[in-house]
Amino acid sequence: MTQTNTGVSRRCLIGGLFGGGGLLLAGCSGDRASRSESGRRAGNGPGGADVDAKIMTFALNLEYMEAEYYTRGAYGHSLAEHGTEVGRRPGQVRGGHKVNFSSRAMQDHAEELAYNEAAHVAFYRQQLGGAAVDLPEIDFETGFSAAAAAAGIVRQGEPFDPFADEIAFFLGGMLFEDVGVTAYHGAAPLITSKEVLDAASGILAVEAYHMGMARYLIYHSNSQWRDAANKISDARDTLDGPSDLDQPLVLDGKANIVPNDRNGIAFKRTPRQVLNIVYLKKDAMRGGFYPNGMNGDFTGLV
Repeated sequence: MTQTNTGVSRRCLIGGLFGGGGLLLAGCSGDRASRSESGRRAGNGPGGADVDAKIMTFALNLEYMEAEYYTRGAYGHSLAEHGTEVGRRPGQVRGGHKVNFSSRAMQDHAEELAYNEAAHVAFYRQQLGGAAVDLPEIDFETGFSAAAAAAGIVRQGEPFDPFADEIAFFLGGMLFEDVGVTAYHGAAPLITSKEVLDAASGILAVEAYHMGMARYLIYHSNSQWRDAANKISDARDTLDGPSDLDQPLVLDGKANIVPNDRNGIAFKRTPRQVLNIVYLKKDAMRGGFYPNGMNGDFTGLV
């Protein structure tokens, strides 16, 4: 399982990056002048710091949703009840319950996913310090039912419960995690700090591992779930814009566990394209899985 290990040098850098609103740890102040000068040479001035902070806040909102989803499915309780800090005034989370897994191995898969995503939340909250936003309001009930209806998995108005069984659970995770991988890839060129980019690339790798596992399990279940995964892929493509940024689980009659381009590179999405999917509507400012929108100011990103 992934463990979060943040060294003093990174904590100092992030503290300087976010100034008074971020982490300002004892022992960091002595090198602030030299750090500021190196930041200017690297292009990490105030504008870069602001962009990096917004990217990390955007990522934290996504990680909150993933962590709540997997924690509820693996253990039957919320992220806060599991001991993860979610802010002073967290939003309500609707939906989610313990999944009845068919084996200890499947339970282990779910617990590892929950562990990793909770660690990502804790990591971003630590780096952002006092600037870390609270858990936003999240609606799994309405969000998944609307997403499933848009994909043609259920009829409009019918409920879809991704916690009903283990394959439905991993299918629900696929809706998030494929998007998460493309979101991290899309954000990479915007990040100005090498330290932030290093952390983001490591988290992207974990999300990609998650999605490879989920897509593999869904593919080896049955044709019903493979078809459902393909429909989710088509629905995401419809939402994120005119470009074909998604790939189904079955492509040209063959398994397609790893969605990538002809160069073997994973696709990427802009923050706006990501919001189109999680809000379940193009150019929306809220809705879908985030009834009141994500927490934070993303001016300039979307």
